[in-house]
Amino acid sequence: MKIDQKIRMQSDQRARQIVSKLSLAEKVELMSGKMTFKEVRGAIKKQTGEHYNQFPYPAGGNVKAGIPAMRFADGPRGVVCGINHSTAFPVSMARGATFNPRLEEQVGAAMGAEVAAYGGNLSAAVCMNLLYHPGWGRAQETYGEDTNLIGTMASALVNGIQSQGVIACLKHFAFNQMENARFKVNITADKRTEQEIFLRHFHQAIKAGAGAVMTAYDKYQGAMCGENKYLLTDVLKKQWGFDGFTLSDFVWGVKDTIKSALAGEDIEMPLTKYYGEALVKAVQDGLVPEEKIDDSAIRIVRTLLAYQPYLKHVDYEVAGSQAHQQLALKVAHESITLLKNNQQLPLKEDGQSILVLGKLAEADNLGDRGSSQVYPPRVVNILDGIRHVAGNNIQLNYYNGEDLNHSQQLAAKAAHVILVVGNDYNDEGEFVAQDAKDNYLGARGGDRKNGLGLHEHDVQLISKVSEVNSNSSVVLIGGSAITVNSWKDKVAAIIDAYYPGMLGGIAVADVLFGKVNPSGKLPFSIVKDEKDLPAIDWEATEQHYGYFNGYRLLDHKHHQADFPFGFGLSYTKFKFDQPLVWQDDQQIKVAVQLHNCGDRYGQEVIQVYAGAPDSKVMRAKKSLVAFAKVGLQPSEKRTFTLNIPLANLEWFNEDHNQFELEHCTYRFYVGSSSADDDLLTTDIKL
Repeated sequence: MKIDQKIRMQSDQRARQIVSKLSLAEKVELMSGKMTFKEVRGAIKKQTGEHYNQFPYPAGGNVKAGIPAMRFADGPRGVVCGINHSTAFPVSMARGATFNPRLEEQVGAAMGAEVAAYGGNLSAAVCMNLLYHPGWGRAQETYGEDTNLIGTMASALVNGIQSQGVIACLKHFAFNQMENARFKVNITADKRTEQEIFLRHFHQAIKAGAGAVMTAYDKYQGAMCGENKYLLTDVLKKQWGFDGFTLSDFVWGVKDTIKSALAGEDIEMPLTKYYGEALVKAVQDGLVPEEKIDDSAIRIVRTLLAYQPYLKHVDYEVAGSQAHQQLALKVAHESITLLKNNQQLPLKEDGQSILVLGKLAEADNLGDRGSSQVYPPRVVNILDGIRHVAGNNIQLNYYNGEDLNHSQQLAAKAAHVILVVGNDYNDEGEFVAQDAKDNYLGARGGDRKNGLGLHEHDVQLISKVSEVNSNSSVVLIGGSAITVNSWKDKVAAIIDAYYPGMLGGIAVADVLFGKVNPSGKLPFSIVKDEKDLPAIDWEATEQHYGYFNGYRLLDHKHHQADFPFGFGLSYTKFKFDQPLVWQDDQQIKVAVQLHNCGDRYGQEVIQVYAGAPDSKVMRAKKSLVAFAKVGLQPSEKRTFTLNIPLANLEWFNEDHNQFELEHCTYRFYVGSSSADDDLLTTDIKL
């Protein structure tokens, strides 16, 4: 069942009738979280017997009036609730690398079912802020650097979650691309950049039917996002026609009763400090019109009533079930991205000696340990995964790599070396600061302020191994781009495994030994030089976001990436034939024949980019407008047609304050990555 605005509005009249009979205090209570500061802060700081969001956090509700409470469950890589029971999926960035919205919808359905199993009715899984700079600490929680990729994947997750009768909540609205400074930074952008680059994917997910939106901590154009009338009322509720409700990010997302209420922040989460009695008094004093309270109450009641009949009655054992674990494994398989392969992979199971180096090989490394931390029943690390997949057919040795000379001696004796290197929750993630009144959560994570490369010890380890063994493969672990320029030519193969989830070790081993043909594509660019990234100050109080980022910025500078957005190799070979393009009413159709030239089944991502070389306005050379993941048997040829709404070609005209389609020649690029060498072109005049 697809729950969207049409379904929700069927409960509008009933919601208005219920709200009309409530007192002011009862209406305001609907807008209020039920937890206490001590309960939430202690759980987040891991100082209580319960972890953060171990059970769904409630807000509002009125039993007498027949209004269910909103029951909140985090997070983006699996449901945070429960103890050693939930499914830990690969992080959102890894799922972005699948370029597979059909698979992401299945993930959403599984997450929605697990929320219901814990007694929740709202999932805050849909993290979808654009990756403006890959050093962002919480990059792992989004899908990549491109608005079309993010919007498509987030919409699929929304549809999956809401198929279970659970409200899908988008976050963090908006401009939340800096972690360390999130409580103090003010973001600015011009109107076109705002609309085309930073809000477009949110609008796409709203049109997909999302029922709730969580606001961000940062400021935009001088106003906190939770107090930002322009974002919450003018854009979200009026321009986009959003009929659901908004809720604040936790504890510090609301700091002013009157400003937040007037801006359109519907629920203060997860506790009541600035709403509750303070909001009742503000209304009584004439500082907030009661009509604003009515609007929020109606939105909340209408949404909760609309979803209630569809909320699945799910057995507790569904959480972390074998079916969901196997889904997590499939996602990991499809996310792992083969970046380089000098005929080293897949490895043979022929009794050869294989050395695994690196402490991350034996780490249960699921990613961030902030608000998105999931507690699964088990985790298979990479070393155990290799033992599981090929342990009886190889001579496996392991060393954590601490002593470089000893590592080199071991490498000299091995037929092949697998180096597992990268990051963990200490290097990136939700910023856990030392105690300060503005920062919740003892210091770890945060933005990668010191650069995007590997730790120096990891670089030295790779270099030492390369001196004595040319048969080495690097497995990168991390939530975003890790630069490779200083060492990529020293190794035979590189795969990016991201944070691959609870069964990620098996997935990595399956790819290394050819049980699975890799099909992941980079959801970000890996630059040669960090100077090719947007300028950013991770501790700033003022930060301007520009129009270009990622591959669009590289194109604009006429620079190339080490590994471009959308890139990923396979154990088979694919060939694209010249594409055809034509207009069909309000959409463009692009047809292309794809040929699997190899001897094994494989999946390829058909990527379509569009540019307007003769445009009278500044544009990116090309932007992603459509993609499709397809599978072909050995030697199979098939023609695929992708549909592109004309709206995907529109630009935002600031003078007219609207999106417009420019009548000019459009160039479509079709192929396997954003790199020009991987694309075929064809033009059409519109």
